[in-house]
Amino acid sequence: MTEQHSPTRRFWLGGRRAAEQDRFFREALEPLGWEVGDEHDWDAGWITGMPASAQFRRVSPGRRLNHFPGNAALTVKSRLHESLSTLRERMVESHGAASEPASRLAFFPRSWVMPDDYHALQDTALANPDQRWILKPTNASKGKGVRVLRDAGDAPLAADWMVQEYLANPHTIRGHKYVLRLYVLISSLEPLRVYLYRQGFAKLASEPWDPEDADNPFSQLTNPDINALNDRADVPVEFIDLDRYRAWLRDQGHDDDRLFARIHDLVALTAISAVDAMRGRTAEVGADPRGCYELLGLDCLVDDTLKPWILECNLSPSLGICAAPENGGRVEEAVKGGLVRDMVALLDIPGTVATEGEEEVTAARLVAEAEAEQARAGDFLRLLPAEEPARYLPFFTLPTLADLQLAEGLSGRPMTRPLLRRRQVAELLEDDQLALYDTRSGRYFRPNDTAAMIWLLATEGLDPDAIAEELAQAAAQAGTSPDVAALRRDVWATLGEWCREGLLCQRGESPVARPVEAAMPETEPAAEPAERSRLQLSHDGRNWALEVGSSAALARLSMLLGERLAPLDNAAESEPLRLAVLVEPAGYALVAGSEVVRSRLTLTQLVPALLAYLVGQAARPGQPVVDAHLLVTREGSGVLCLLSDESGCRDRLQRLTALGATLTRGVRLNLADLDAAEPLGLPLTIPAGEARQAPPSGVSIRAVLVSTDTEDLLATAGVLDVLGAMLPCCISAPGESLTPDQVVALGEWVARLECLGVGDADHLPVTDPLADWLVGRVASDAVAEDPAMAKG
Repeated sequence: MTEQHSPTRRFWLGGRRAAEQDRFFREALEPLGWEVGDEHDWDAGWITGMPASAQFRRVSPGRRLNHFPGNAALTVKSRLHESLSTLRERMVESHGAASEPASRLAFFPRSWVMPDDYHALQDTALANPDQRWILKPTNASKGKGVRVLRDAGDAPLAADWMVQEYLANPHTIRGHKYVLRLYVLISSLEPLRVYLYRQGFAKLASEPWDPEDADNPFSQLTNPDINALNDRADVPVEFIDLDRYRAWLRDQGHDDDRLFARIHDLVALTAISAVDAMRGRTAEVGADPRGCYELLGLDCLVDDTLKPWILECNLSPSLGICAAPENGGRVEEAVKGGLVRDMVALLDIPGTVATEGEEEVTAARLVAEAEAEQARAGDFLRLLPAEEPARYLPFFTLPTLADLQLAEGLSGRPMTRPLLRRRQVAELLEDDQLALYDTRSGRYFRPNDTAAMIWLLATEGLDPDAIAEELAQAAAQAGTSPDVAALRRDVWATLGEWCREGLLCQRGESPVARPVEAAMPETEPAAEPAERSRLQLSHDGRNWALEVGSSAALARLSMLLGERLAPLDNAAESEPLRLAVLVEPAGYALVAGSEVVRSRLTLTQLVPALLAYLVGQAARPGQPVVDAHLLVTREGSGVLCLLSDESGCRDRLQRLTALGATLTRGVRLNLADLDAAEPLGLPLTIPAGEARQAPPSGVSIRAVLVSTDTEDLLATAGVLDVLGAMLPCCISAPGESLTPDQVVALGEWVARLECLGVGDADHLPVTDPLADWLVGRVASDAVAEDPAMAKG
């Protein structure tokens, strides 16, 4: 039964959005007499985010909704990478890694999805020590959570995170990194019709790009929501429309037509990579694909060779005005307003063209619909079907019959029918029965007799139309009169399903190496499990037998622990002290004996966890340890650093290394004589130029530093503040704890020290009072030996 609704045409504005997201859609429809409806009464839906599945079951050619089910194959970052990677894997398999089809897909950075790809990422990082990385949430917008990682070991183990290769050679405008925002419209799924809007924007970062300033989001990121927060920039958000951008490229002597030809190819192939997922999900939820469309915001980075790279595809791209009027806002408003008006006209949302009924879909009808749509396209450029259909049809798992018919009708020439070949499938025969087993996925298929014949004919080299003819002839010989058109549709549908399942793929040219413009690095095979390394770890007069099951972990531990690691000798082999670094499905586990000390550790968390364990093992009866940084001068005096920000502590103490000071982790106190302390000599978590010489066996601690939440960069700290910071860091020997009298004694000892509170600041003045004070403390120890050092 046809659903009843108001005779007045109504549009539904839904989802989580600001009013600015609706403005242009309203301006396009309200002058035509449309009124605002709701989720129950609507003829056109404009939804930010995704509507409920039930709403998709209401769509029809006369009731349009601005999303396709399954669009996550494009709009979720990890799924986009999966879609493109799967397409490239298939083209490499059918044509070869050095082929032209495979090289055309070299436009997306390699990515790793957490936590499943964590160890593959660490292996890649180990082999590429100079590479940097971009961390992104897999399903967030407006730049939320995006940051540059200097160390791939910092990648989180939580789900919904992805790490990408950092593209270190961006093209810049006036020294600023930029990303192109492109608007892509999928107007039809079957056949696939894809458009690119002729206008869009270059979105600039608000500060000049500096490859060494990886922690500055205003230099590294181009998202306007992030850059709008930059109060240091005269122009925090700047948009340059594509007309001006292309003119600027020409003025710089670049070939803008060549760049945009590559962009068009990138957009078309990206849409093809996800069409199967969208077609499958649309059918699954029971949606009429003729009632859906999708407007996407595609972000593309251009590198300094003018090669485009896809970064992400955004669902419900922002239609708000981000830039100030004088910085591109006026043009931004004109472009976005024109974009929506042209989209509404192209899709015929107002309903100016009579809606067809359920008549048979013929090639003539497909062509007529596409040509009528093209006539309404305004500033949209149709990319698919392409003027040269043969350039794109091989990239489909299998074009549908409608894809092929439309390509033939628009181009005016017949298209070669695709030939198929089996992939990694075992054929099992018993009498006249056929079963198929996909060795990659483990799926098992039992086709019926007709499907089995389709499979056998396809794998023998017949194209889909030839298979349909064979089946029709067989039916005629058996005395039946088959519906040839229906039989043809069934053959194409059956083969298409098997191709989507990965059982078959289109045959390509023989994989022969050929020169290509820019081939993407081959996807690395899954790393073989690392052979366990058995080492001896020496610390504080004790030896551990240390077993490490990861090359990346071993490299990190060797870098930090240095001479403390050595090949395992027979004495340590019999030593009862045992440690192991085990590889978990997500991260690492640190095991001491049979006890799991920590689990689900990232690579950067592994080293601190091991160091913390070693610090704790140094506690002795009556001699607790303090797990904190200790600055030791050349003359043997010490400054206990209870600063909360380890990185900030290291950076602000860096000036001391020039004077020969040593910065280490851990100190053992003697409760019977607190004036004598023993440095444990463990390294910092991340070495950054600190002195490598071993500290003396004993030091006299003269000062202590604690973090404060005040704006003062340096101020006197109270004894209670110091004890509040130090006591949580105190580790007693097993079975012991500090007594009240010992705590009081610690307080009396602290009262004899110079106690300073160190404030945090995003931007330190030219002269940092903490560094100046510390230089003075070190210099006062060394001045007797070399008075010139006191002038640091």
